[in-house]
Amino acid sequence: MKSNNLPIGIFDSGIGGTSIWKEIKALLPKESTIYLSDSKNAPYGEKSTQEIIDLSIKNTEFLLQQNCKLIVVACNTATTNAIKILRKKYTVPFIGIEPAIKPAALKTKTNIIGILATKGTLISELFEKTSSTIRQQIVIKEKIGTGLVELIESGEINSAEIKQLLTSYLQPMLEENVDCLVLGCTHYPYLIPHIREIVGDKMQIIDSGEAVARQTKAILEKYKLLNIDLINGTNQFYINKIKDVLETLLSKENMYITIDEKEF
Repeated sequence: MKSNNLPIGIFDSGIGGTSIWKEIKALLPKESTIYLSDSKNAPYGEKSTQEIIDLSIKNTEFLLQQNCKLIVVACNTATTNAIKILRKKYTVPFIGIEPAIKPAALKTKTNIIGILATKGTLISELFEKTSSTIRQQIVIKEKIGTGLVELIESGEINSAEIKQLLTSYLQPMLEENVDCLVLGCTHYPYLIPHIREIVGDKMQIIDSGEAVARQTKAILEKYKLLNIDLINGTNQFYINKIKDVLETLLSKENMYITIDEKEF
């Protein structure tokens, strides 16, 4: 098989990275994908840096065994803690995801931006480095979204509990005059309808999905790895827990999808 026809590999600490997968497929429908959902170990945001690195290496090894031509680390916590090591260890190109603080800093009118993310992302070296590049007059209000990933992984996206948690995290930001909210976890785009109910039109909601898809295309072009076949690619999903929640999330996708439960 020519390298152009090989799949794009994507991994996340669970099902949240499917928000990134959807953006990639919308932009690059001819590309085949293999998605690895490490739901058994979700959330990564509560783990130590070394645990996150070890899990990221394990996921990368699995995707390389499937001959993936490029790997998207569809997890903010894994990107901010492990991608530097992954790039040193492997020759395959990596696309990472980090909170879109820079776009938010350009869009804010109040000079106060909020970020909702996991603990692992907010305390990472890469997040601190990115935050330090924002101009001094910008105030960043950080909030750890404790409990959100677990509820999404359990299929409780529309539960009263998740709405209560979101209200407790976002209401203080409204009171502090935050006008741009950065979603610092790939699970969180699934909560945008609830977030919008809470914040109305007082905040712009910013996530990284479209930017990651554009970067994926750019890197494929750079390395001459774009799939030039006329037919759309296949999409294989692996998950190491029961697959029913993942199936529900993907049930409306009008493309060829296979989902397998697999220990890894």
